[in-house]
Amino acid sequence: MHPIIFFSKMDFSQSNLFGYIEDLQELTIIERPVRRSLKTPEEIERLTVDEELSDIERAVYLLSSGQDIQGTSVVANLPVLMRQNPAETLRRVLPKIREVLHVAGVEMQLTAAVSFLTVLQEESVSIHTYSHSFLHIILQNLEHRDAGVSNAWLETLLAVIEALPKETIRHEILNPLVSKAQLSQTLQSRLVSCKIMGKLANKFEAHIIKREILPLVKSLCQDVEYEVRTCMCRQLEHIAQGIGTELTKTVVLPELVELARDEGSSVRLAAFETLVNLLDMFDADDRSQTVLPLVKSFCEKSFKADESILVSLSFHLGKLCNGLYGIFTPEQHLRFLEFYKKLSTLGLQQENGHNDNQLQLQTLEQEKKYISVRKNCAYNFPAMIVFVDPKNFHLELYSIFFCLCHDPEVPVRYTMAISFYEVAKLLNSGVYTIHKELVTLLQDESLEVLDALVGHLPEILELMTNGGENSGSESKLLSIPDLIPALTTAEQRAATSLKWRTHEKLLQKYACLPHIISSDQIYYRFLHRMLTIILTNNVLPVQKAAARTLCVYLRYNRKQEQRHEVIQKLIEQLGQGKSYWNRLRFLDTCEFIMELFSKSFFCKYFFLPVLELTHDPVANVRMKLCYLLPKVKSTLKIPTDKHLLQQLELCIRKLLCQEKDKDVLSIVKRTVLELDRMEICVDAFQKRFYENDLLDQEKERQEHLLLEMEQLEKEKQQNEGRSTNMNDKMFEKKRRDSKTSSVLAKSITLSVPGSSSGTSAGKEDKKSKLVRSQSFSTQALHPKYSNIDKCPNKSSATGYTSSVSGMGKSCMLSFSDDSFRTHSTGNSGNAAFPSSSSSRNLFNSADQKNNGNKESQSRKMSM
Repeated sequence: MHPIIFFSKMDFSQSNLFGYIEDLQELTIIERPVRRSLKTPEEIERLTVDEELSDIERAVYLLSSGQDIQGTSVVANLPVLMRQNPAETLRRVLPKIREVLHVAGVEMQLTAAVSFLTVLQEESVSIHTYSHSFLHIILQNLEHRDAGVSNAWLETLLAVIEALPKETIRHEILNPLVSKAQLSQTLQSRLVSCKIMGKLANKFEAHIIKREILPLVKSLCQDVEYEVRTCMCRQLEHIAQGIGTELTKTVVLPELVELARDEGSSVRLAAFETLVNLLDMFDADDRSQTVLPLVKSFCEKSFKADESILVSLSFHLGKLCNGLYGIFTPEQHLRFLEFYKKLSTLGLQQENGHNDNQLQLQTLEQEKKYISVRKNCAYNFPAMIVFVDPKNFHLELYSIFFCLCHDPEVPVRYTMAISFYEVAKLLNSGVYTIHKELVTLLQDESLEVLDALVGHLPEILELMTNGGENSGSESKLLSIPDLIPALTTAEQRAATSLKWRTHEKLLQKYACLPHIISSDQIYYRFLHRMLTIILTNNVLPVQKAAARTLCVYLRYNRKQEQRHEVIQKLIEQLGQGKSYWNRLRFLDTCEFIMELFSKSFFCKYFFLPVLELTHDPVANVRMKLCYLLPKVKSTLKIPTDKHLLQQLELCIRKLLCQEKDKDVLSIVKRTVLELDRMEICVDAFQKRFYENDLLDQEKERQEHLLLEMEQLEKEKQQNEGRSTNMNDKMFEKKRRDSKTSSVLAKSITLSVPGSSSGTSAGKEDKKSKLVRSQSFSTQALHPKYSNIDKCPNKSSATGYTSSVSGMGKSCMLSFSDDSFRTHSTGNSGNAAFPSSSSSRNLFNSADQKNNGNKESQSRKMSM
């Protein structure tokens, strides 16, 4: 075949033309098998069915004279036929299916097993009718020569046994089972009998099981084929649960002991796992005299001669150690702990610390087995903490925990990341000891490990920063500096990978950070990063996750200037962005703001910027806005937001009159109808909006609490600054006037006592007024911040006063000060805490009266 060479101009010379012809011939040869697979007219004629036939008639016709694929289709459609016409289906279609299954292929057999099970689950017919019509077909196909088909019919039969009555099970299944379990039967028949007996053990009373089933169980436990002994050994757990503790001790346990010494490794493995699962049914004597010696022999043989049990032993070791905990001597306790430590580092190093590769080259199969063992040890690590007691974790298990978290294989570290939260819960106050391992897993090179850790990341971080109930403050402070760089590194690695689902999950979980670290740390390390992701990332779920997390950060931010900056960036870079994609994300962000913030907050900052998008040049933006308008209208309160309602109605009229896109116009018309049906809530509580009003009031109260906390911090800083200045001045004055102190003391004693006290009281009163007025005057920021920094309060007086009462007496007095009232009216309602409820005014007037009485008293004393 000549290579096809592409030139800037096609060369149709004779030599090149022959090359092109040969290439075309090659293509035709490739296409020939496709053409041969097409049906001929004769084949199409044979596959054609008369359209006038009913569903039942068509099914009977296809099962009688159709091809295998058509018969398989009818069998798959059996549940539908049973729902439509069960009587005719049972009378005409099911007998045909029974005939066809004798000579059917594997595909039809598997389809029939699934269809029969579906009919049972849908309860299309009574269980009596089902057992009469379907049970015989299931039993006939149990011993199919194909193992997959036989297992499929067996699963259907086991599901049917759960629903059948006892008498039917006894006559149709248990009685024939006696002959099917004999040695003269085939291996497949005996294996099926083992699984059926395990299912029947829970259907009959103990005396029936003892008389009719246990003899068959003993016979199959001593079968000549190791596959039968293994299968029967695994069913002993179900049989033990059916016969009770006494018969388990006298019948099942001896069989397990004998099977545990079997020559077949798979039989020994099955016996060991069954013993572990039945530990709760054995008393202390059986555990110490029978089970413990067997387990010790398993542990010894696993390293020497029988490595096949090593993986299973490592998987069940946690359950085994805690199940035998009460009968361990201190020496045995230490021995099993050392055994676990040895398994945890299996394949990495020998006891003397040398690598295995220095001694011998391990086969690939051994390496896989060792990885599975270490993975199982990681899975059992929480159970081993319980085994040694969390108080002894650092001494006994920390080194193993370190090794498993730094294991070279990803599955081991992945398992440790999944169980990390359980470990942290168990350690409680000692959780600070595994802080470095959390940082290591957060910075792991495999994103699978990070994804496993992220699932419980909020709970882990809260345990880390709180440090349990009894930890000191030092451990809390030490955990934060390392965690923040690790969290930012994890997010950046997820962002640069192609696994956007991990990135989305991580951003969703980072919404917990306001409860973990300070507002400033979130602002400088995470908040701007979320805005960057919204602006630059190309994956929509990731952008939405970042937008919601950013709104959570904004919700708990405690500084007005920072909140103002973020809101301005959202409006300018998203809402007024050049890319329509950014403007769409702005609408998504507004949805999250309506979910997380109060109605007044959204109306004050985002209502008008959202309405501006009705003039957007892109139809998709206007369409998304129309879908959002009902939620936008639900944030309004009458009569406070009457002007905003007028703006909304004006924008809708413009859309109706000026919209040219047909799709957008149809959505606008539907939205108008929905808006007309909506009822707008008023400032006062109404019954139909009571729950929503309560929720909104709680959000608004929390927003005001953040403002109050910020104000109190500012006042505290100012008072501390003044106190330091006053102390310096007083020290200088004392140093200068130390010589004349005696003269000053005499002059003070000669003055009138009442006048001095009255004057000092008047000064203190004026000083307190000055401090309060200065503290509130600091809230009047630059004019460009006036629309951002102040949130109106529309909550009730009771909720508000209850929130203020916890802030201290000074805060309550500051709200009733005359200077604040004058300041708020002078700024036309743009103060930090304006009030609109009548009860709030009564509260303020009462405080003003009290303050007036105090001032008059102080004046009288000065007089």
